[in-house]
Amino acid sequence: MRPLLILLIACTTFAQDRPRARELGLAPGILPPGPLNAITDVAGVRVGQVTIIEGDNVRTGVTAIVPHSGNLFQQKVPAAVHVGNAFGKLAGSTQVEELGALETPIVLTNTLSVWRAAEAVVEYTLEQPGNEEVRSVNPVVGETNDAGLNDVRGLHVTKQHVRRAIESARGGPVEEGAVGAGTGTSAFGWKGGIGTSSRLLEAGGARYTVGALVQSNYGGTLDMDGVPVGKEMRRQAGGAGGGDGSIMMIVATDAPLDARQLTRLARRAMLAIGRTGSPSTHGSGDFVLSFTTAEALRLGFGERTVWQVPRFPEDAITPLFQAAMESTEEAIYNSMLKAKTMTGYRGRRVEAIPLDRLREILSRYGR
Repeated sequence: MRPLLILLIACTTFAQDRPRARELGLAPGILPPGPLNAITDVAGVRVGQVTIIEGDNVRTGVTAIVPHSGNLFQQKVPAAVHVGNAFGKLAGSTQVEELGALETPIVLTNTLSVWRAAEAVVEYTLEQPGNEEVRSVNPVVGETNDAGLNDVRGLHVTKQHVRRAIESARGGPVEEGAVGAGTGTSAFGWKGGIGTSSRLLEAGGARYTVGALVQSNYGGTLDMDGVPVGKEMRRQAGGAGGGDGSIMMIVATDAPLDARQLTRLARRAMLAIGRTGSPSTHGSGDFVLSFTTAEALRLGFGERTVWQVPRFPEDAITPLFQAAMESTEEAIYNSMLKAKTMTGYRGRRVEAIPLDRLREILSRYGR
């Protein structure tokens, strides 16, 4: 275990030396970010990550998003799924669509580890105090395929890794780049990874926060806040391994939206894909999962009575749409900018987006 620990520390230090989008003058949209400019700006949301780097061929990991600190199965949160392109695996999505509720942490990992991760989420949920009589659990696990840099067939993600990601989840700053579920991913021909961002807004007479976290592993011709970076660098590419790749997008808010409204919110996150220069290609799994942490809308397990809940006015929802699009777009940029160059499976090397060249291009376009 000691060599693995050393590798993890080295990767973290390297990633911290690279800038986030705003440090380069990239500030998509019109809304201000939250204090951390992260999904954890939404009160109660926690993120945990486990990065797995072993030898020359293992470059993968787990990222867990936990909506609140209580028993999530007993206090489910309203949630929704939007599928931009269904070439992928999002375990648990059909029940979320049917019932409009999320009852487990959200786990992101690689394509072939979805089922092992789902088993770990089920075991974790069954063990929580108060869940002794629970006989059905809907684990939610998303993925992208990191086979370009990772020996994905080796099934290196264990249930212990998943449990550690969930149990280590915390608020505060979120590590970005080649960490967690983004350890082995690629985007637009460069290194991809985990990225996050947030927006503050006023709607319906109150102030709210929207935050996004992405696992970027998709392709196209990169645009960054309207600047044709991919065209200028003459780079057009798919995701890991030269294929179409995928992207998982998680959108959180504290606004009291019901499941139908959260579906509308999730759809707007997909607009960020186009803004970054991707047409959502044939083989790209493009998924959005949105949820609200609003306590007044949480669904108690076994609830049998009719109860009144807040209703967010439809005519006031547009600023939330704006926030979802903007925070997802900036999260994608952060996922790439914070990622370091990596060599992995069978000696394949994926370069980080070159910062000197990027700065020169952004400067010419007034950034």
